Amino acid sequence: MSDASKIDATDKKPPDAKTARPIPEERSETTVHRTTLGGVDIAYTATAGNLLLRDKADKPVASVFYVAYLADTDARDRPITFCFNGGPGSSAVWLHLGALGPRRVEMVDGAAPLPPPYQLVDNADGILDRTDMVFIDPVGTGFSRVVGEGDPKAYRSVKGDAESLSDFVWRYIQTTGRWNAPRFIAGESYGTTRAAAMAAELQKRGMTLNGLVLISPALDFSTFIFKRGHILPNVLFLPSFAATAWYHDRLENRPDDLVTFIDEVRVWAITAYAPALLMGAQLNENRRAAIAEVLQGYTGVAAQTWLDADLQVADMHFAKQALGTPGQTVGRLDSRYISPDTAPLKHTSENDPSFDAPHGPYTSLVNGYLRRTLGFDPPERYAVFSFEVNDGWNWATGNELKGYPCTADDLRTTLIHNPHLKVIVANGYYDLATPFFAAEYSVDHLGVDRVLQENISLTYYEAGHMMYLHAPSRAKLRADLVDFYDTTMKR
Repeated sequence: MSDASKIDATDKKPPDAKTARPIPEERSETTVHRTTLGGVDIAYTATAGNLLLRDKADKPVASVFYVAYLADTDARDRPITFCFNGGPGSSAVWLHLGALGPRRVEMVDGAAPLPPPYQLVDNADGILDRTDMVFIDPVGTGFSRVVGEGDPKAYRSVKGDAESLSDFVWRYIQTTGRWNAPRFIAGESYGTTRAAAMAAELQKRGMTLNGLVLISPALDFSTFIFKRGHILPNVLFLPSFAATAWYHDRLENRPDDLVTFIDEVRVWAITAYAPALLMGAQLNENRRAAIAEVLQGYTGVAAQTWLDADLQVADMHFAKQALGTPGQTVGRLDSRYISPDTAPLKHTSENDPSFDAPHGPYTSLVNGYLRRTLGFDPPERYAVFSFEVNDGWNWATGNELKGYPCTADDLRTTLIHNPHLKVIVANGYYDLATPFFAAEYSVDHLGVDRVLQENISLTYYEAGHMMYLHAPSRAKLRADLVDFYDTTMKR
């Protein structure tokens, strides 16, 4: 096993010793495994390694860590999917060990897990039977680091991040010779922002994609960032608020069917709630009171609370009101989760039980899995989530609306240049971070013709942002992805 901290001889004398960082060798560790998917036994190799990214002067500036899974099959030019999460300061651990990879973290759904030890099990809902996979940790997350004279700021922007991961994809394909393999990108949350930008960037480089897997999408931030005078998120979150109230039995006349109920709320949000919010101070008091009563009926939050908030209860204010119990909040990533509210006098939450629950188990198990099972054990800490990256992010994209990041136009451009590109958009009903109605809005407003619009399919799950933590949703996600890959690969 090679030393990950070993410095290349040619890079021992950087011009600025204060900022230059050690440059590791490119290395990889390969192990052999078996799994069963869809009743079929599959042998596969797992490769954990790093690739160096270089600047225009051909100097190493970043080391990107990855884990690749390749099924042992005679099929030529097998599909390959490049996967990552969001944050933007997150490693790829969640999709890797939660949804798509051959192993997953065993979780207690909807509740805080017991203390360690935790368990890693075979993932019967993975997709290795349909595609090889490469899980990528963006620079500053996982084991991926700036090296040499690289500048961390170069990777902490929408554009720089997309370019660096596109560089990695190109390098990986160059290293492995997979030039003619069908190519897919799978991202979750900010990973979908990144995926759309990368699709456009790779298209410019002549690397056409076959498909995009967008899980809990965040294409247009104007659809889910609350700000005074900006009413779009209020309208687009309402069906998710209603779904949350339905789940926690907070409705006076609770409908039997969630989907039918959500359809009703969608229609009212567009035809009644949005026009009322557009009127602002011109809305008369009788109409204002009537709107508040309907909002109470759909969300379980008192009409007076809606009136006090000028009919605009924001996401985290709702999370603290959802249960009607002072001192309790529901989760942002998944509103099925409940925890004590540590900031009862604020309209924002200081904790998210739906993030706290998986954070510990995933951190413990990814470290043990990478270091012991896959044999990649550098001295550096594996950064499951980097708040330094997240807090230092430059959100400008060039396509933003009033300062909101937006890569929906990148997706539009890619579809126009590549009319064969297929896209699946997976949404959780109980997601209060990137609500499903916002995803629908983004897709419906891409501005492409109806033929290209049909390239995009939307799927839904009775869970939250990380719908794969919920066993029935994880199984449905696999079924939807199997259908997506099979359909996309048909000639």
